[in-house]
Amino acid sequence: VQLVESGGGLVQAGGSLRLSCAASGRTLNTYDMGWFRQAPGKEREFVARMVWNGAKTYYADSVKGRFTISRDNAKNTAYLQMDSLKAEDTAVYYCAARHPLVTVWDYWGQGTQVTVSL
Repeated sequence: VQLVESGGGLVQAGGSLRLSCAASGRTLNTYDMGWFRQAPGKEREFVARMVWNGAKTYYADSVKGRFTISRDNAKNTAYLQMDSLKAEDTAVYYCAARHPLVTVWDYWGQGTQVTVSL
């Protein structure tokens, strides 16, 4: 599975962005999808994930209520809608995919930069 993120950019605090993660090589409808981020000088951290059938979603406490993960299997694309952005959301955002029966994220995109200005 090849994953390509897009939709990052510069936004003012309080604004919104929607990240996309387009997959090729295999269909996404049998994979859990996740979003992670890495800020300068910090380790990569979990942001959100959706199980393969869309039945459950999970969020980091820091983004709960502001970010929404979704997927469109017909387009083989996952999304991360980010609202009420804060300066501390500034990071490189990565999408990832994994088989539902494993805990390791097997496939990663190259990342997209999100910068939130005050």
